[in-house]
Amino acid sequence: MPRLALILLLWLWPLSLAAQAPATLLADRVTVPPGSDRLVAEGNVEVVFEGTRLSAARITYDRAADRLQITGPIFIRTQAGEVLTAERASLDPRLENGLLRGARLILDDRLQLAADRIDRVGGRYTQLSRSAATSCKVCDDGRPPLWDIRAARVIHDQQARRLYFENARFRVRGVPILWLPRLRLPEPGVSRATGLLIPQLRTTDQLGPGLKLPYFIRLGDHRDLTVTPYLTPESATLEARYRQAYLRGEIEVSGAMTRDSLVGGTRGYFFADGAFHLAGGTRLRFDVETASDDAYLLDYGIDDSDRLDSEISLSRITDREMRRARLTVYQSLRAAEDNDRLPPVVAEARGERRATPAIGGTLSYGAGLQGHLRTLDAGPDGLGDALRAGVWADWHRARVTGPGLVVETRTGLRLDHYAFSPDALARDTTRATAQAAVTLRYPLIRQGPRAAHVLEPVAQLAWSDTTGGPVPNEDSSTAEFDVASLFALSRFPGEDATETGPRAALGLTWTRRGRDGLNSRLTFGRVLRGAENPAFTRTSGLDGTASDWLVAGALDTGSELGLRGRALIDDDIAVTRAEALLDWRTDRLTLAAGYIFLPEDAEEDRSGAVREITLDSRYRVNERWAAGLDMRYDLADGEPSTAGLELGWRNECITVDFSVSRRFTSSTTVQPTTDFGLVVGLDGFSAGRTGAGAARRCQD
Repeated sequence: MPRLALILLLWLWPLSLAAQAPATLLADRVTVPPGSDRLVAEGNVEVVFEGTRLSAARITYDRAADRLQITGPIFIRTQAGEVLTAERASLDPRLENGLLRGARLILDDRLQLAADRIDRVGGRYTQLSRSAATSCKVCDDGRPPLWDIRAARVIHDQQARRLYFENARFRVRGVPILWLPRLRLPEPGVSRATGLLIPQLRTTDQLGPGLKLPYFIRLGDHRDLTVTPYLTPESATLEARYRQAYLRGEIEVSGAMTRDSLVGGTRGYFFADGAFHLAGGTRLRFDVETASDDAYLLDYGIDDSDRLDSEISLSRITDREMRRARLTVYQSLRAAEDNDRLPPVVAEARGERRATPAIGGTLSYGAGLQGHLRTLDAGPDGLGDALRAGVWADWHRARVTGPGLVVETRTGLRLDHYAFSPDALARDTTRATAQAAVTLRYPLIRQGPRAAHVLEPVAQLAWSDTTGGPVPNEDSSTAEFDVASLFALSRFPGEDATETGPRAALGLTWTRRGRDGLNSRLTFGRVLRGAENPAFTRTSGLDGTASDWLVAGALDTGSELGLRGRALIDDDIAVTRAEALLDWRTDRLTLAAGYIFLPEDAEEDRSGAVREITLDSRYRVNERWAAGLDMRYDLADGEPSTAGLELGWRNECITVDFSVSRRFTSSTTVQPTTDFGLVVGLDGFSAGRTGAGAARRCQD
């Protein structure tokens, strides 16, 4: 054994020097033929050095030629994750240069390239002659794979992580369907490489069949550009998207220019958004959204929003302070809405601080400035430009008494000055608002063997009053009565409308916390007041001296099922408003469903009742097939608003997604339309796959 170790050390010394690291050789037998300058290792031979592992049946090292002659089956796994197999090979000791016969190269355990011979050059390039590339499973029964690329020569640049094909033929089941003299593709796992992305087929009733050819351009490590021509018989469109990441933020800009026969002339859209972290904890955000006409975004399947908002904001938030300033410009895409009277321009600045006074509790105080601008003079409604400046202070304290009764005390004062343009009917005025409230909570807890139960009755007495002239109600036209606003001092979302007079809020909440992860919550509540507030609409549930009954519940089983619901019930036990949300997730099914009911109310711009069901689901049938369904169904009209179906099929090397959607609604600017889409992707060259589909089965 000492003699064998000395022989191995002397013979492998050149290989170790060439590798600049110790090499390890394992074999059943190692011999040095008498009078020979060769070392022969046979039987389960393995060589390991610098992260590369080679296994073979026989290796002969010729010291004079500094060459390895290897007899297969040969298996090589490099430090970079490459896998090479061959029948025989002639390589240098570092396995960086040489020739492999009857070889196969496997990248990322997904893409395999078979070749008559493989030449490794300089440790960077791998050249394959008469090669076939595929990520599909290849059987020995002679049947061709689902797809493959045949090429006279393929060069793999390990440093650039690129594959270059010469005289390439793309084949499906052995049938050539596309020839390219040159083809460049990224190796598997590369997420950002210049080149053509997956083409998309899209067919609509208005535009006819069309083809999208997105081309990705890598401009550096932190920015890129995607250009997408989209051609149909009725239109020609050029889409573009630019992204750039900075050390403290990022931006994304997208847009399109179109010439079509639907409207005539040039149409398009422009979106941009970004966010940056500035010095001192300040955050800058901007968002730009604009379209050439009301129907463009829907016609080209870009966005289904009926209002676009462009905004720039500065904000700084700490545990004791909040500062924010923003400017928003609105563009309405609704046919029945006048964009000039929205108002289209709204500006706001606000600051707030919190402190702990000597008497205890929390003191919040701040100041704000808000204004909106209309581009036309006041119309019949008399609403013109307006500016509001205000200051406020609020004190809140909660303490627990001996019996366990929680007493919360809150008081506040607000001062606002309103200024209006000369064409408005309203006149400048100053308004002061004082408010106070006492809330009593008495939580009762019961610990059971399977769950903890909490029953909490709550009662609140509140009062507020205002002095000053009336102001138009523009920011509080719709009030929501829910669990969050049940015990709020004001149930209006904005500042223009306020609650006045004495009032009481009563509520009861039952909460269950299960040790098996099953949690539930149920809340009942009602608001009583001394006098009606005309600012609350008829269907808000808050009109009159007594509100409707609020019933809200939630059920949560952890990661599988979530259910939320809310209903307003009047004294006649009739439901005046309701909504429900369901979220259900299993290994095969993902389901999100919703229901909403809103009665007719002209004050909230609803000419008819809204009773609608929404559904968004996806079901994985098996390892290959998946289906998705999304729908909005109007129960009041008895017909769907939108509906869509998706079918997906995948195996280990290809993904096919087919979709069809229908929009049934129509207006003066948009018409009902059907949209078909088809996307076929070769998974062997894609990045970010979440999992492989079922592989093809080979028959014996």
